[in-house]
Amino acid sequence: MKNYKLKKEDIKIMTELSGGCIATDRITVDGMKVGYMYRENPTNESDSGWRFFAGNEDDTYTNNPDNFSIFDLNTICNYDSGIIPYLNKPIGSKLEKNGEVFNEVIE
Repeated sequence: MKNYKLKKEDIKIMTELSGGCIATDRITVDGMKVGYMYRENPTNESDSGWRFFAGNEDDTYTNNPDNFSIFDLNTICNYDSGIIPYLNKPIGSKLEKNGEVFNEVIE
């Protein structure tokens, strides 16, 4: 059982956008802010396609599925409200935090 930084009663409504997302334990267990986020094709009708990382996860960490969990988008907004302005970005969007702002990642 994971020990999440925020308890269920701490979660407030911060966005009306709905859908599931995936976030690493660095955010939800360790309490780090989102440093990298991308949106891929949703895997089902309840998936937003958003994936959230602190940005310092290495390959060993990201290759372990136990380091990830599925959440409602609103829950991750409670961990880092700075992501809210970007949640309407289209599928294929990749953003990396530079200071307090997210910038598009160009590949």
